[in-house]
Amino acid sequence: MLALLTAFVVACLLFLSKPCARDMRLFLASLFQQLALSLLGFLAGLRLLGGVAAAPETMPLMPSFKRKRAAAMVENVEEVPAAAGEPSVLDLPELAIDCILERLPPAELRNMAAVCRSMRERCRSDHLWERHMSEKWGRVLGRAARDEWRAHLASASESSAAGSVSGGGGKRRRWLAALSCVCPVVSWMRPRADSGKSSGPMLDDSIMSWYLSMESGKFWFPAQVYNREHGHVGFMMSCYDAELSYDYHSDTFRARYPPHGRRTVVLEDGVQWDRVRAPPVNTLAHDLHASDCLHELRPGDHIEIQWRRNKEFPYGWWYGVVGHLESCDGNEHFCRCHFSDTVVLEFNQYTHGSRWRQALVNRKDHREEGNEGDGFYGGLRKLRSKDDISKWRQLWPTDILE
Repeated sequence: MLALLTAFVVACLLFLSKPCARDMRLFLASLFQQLALSLLGFLAGLRLLGGVAAAPETMPLMPSFKRKRAAAMVENVEEVPAAAGEPSVLDLPELAIDCILERLPPAELRNMAAVCRSMRERCRSDHLWERHMSEKWGRVLGRAARDEWRAHLASASESSAAGSVSGGGGKRRRWLAALSCVCPVVSWMRPRADSGKSSGPMLDDSIMSWYLSMESGKFWFPAQVYNREHGHVGFMMSCYDAELSYDYHSDTFRARYPPHGRRTVVLEDGVQWDRVRAPPVNTLAHDLHASDCLHELRPGDHIEIQWRRNKEFPYGWWYGVVGHLESCDGNEHFCRCHFSDTVVLEFNQYTHGSRWRQALVNRKDHREEGNEGDGFYGGLRKLRSKDDISKWRQLWPTDILE
């Protein structure tokens, strides 16, 4: 009690100095709370000790000591069953524990990680989270998303290091450290974060951390969106690059399309899972894709081709099929279209006579082709997977486009 009163007097004197007035107001509020708890604990101890000479270890503890002892018991829970004779999960063989953890869903696995230090190390293991990561996020995460996650970790680490050096919380911690020399109870206090809000789980280079960052929606990752902007007619049967963030409450994504031309950043909410895919190639949205399939294209092959409205726009991937030359009657037994240097691309989602219905590319020397009126056609990729072809057929518009 004497130490507390001494600390209170020193704090009041320091409060009079203007440079530290703001920090000391926050400190005094915490000190008043600890003083009240100490007084209550002291009075309770006098009442209990009035008629019974209790042993020192049975004396009532202050609430802060109780919390500290409870935390220590949780951290060392593996030692409690041995002393109390109660069974524990940690008494099971290693293989049995691993089998149990492998069958837990992500939410339960995260809860188990908060039980004790031993379980935390087990539950954060990458081999437990690889399956969960693959099952939920595998179809929307590609190489670009992994690179972005590494960059996100590096940025968060730099921000944390800078905040620890220049953050306003450093002054408060120094005051508490100085006063703890006068009053030991001050060392129990923990300064709040500068923002007053919890910063959430610490980021690290683990699959669990990546999974939880995806789940929380705080991590924006690169992917591609079919029929962007809620299926706008100008983007039907196309797939564009975007940055996505997951919305846990609606189980959908929020898409952020990069600015182009005179347009600013476009946001789209409620993007369903079936409209999102991982980028199939590593070509950036403004780069021309190197076509490596032109020599093998035949009529009937399914393709995706880059197209953009003008030079300032990013490319989008548009679905089409390889057609026959005008001189060919379409008879597969006599068709020689695959020997021609010209490849006919058909976009059958558009009506006959539409300027978007057909495009011609050079098989041997294909570069970006087009003009400001019809747009510019870039690189091609042949669709070899039945799943990719089936996906485009599912997105086929109900009405033919003009």
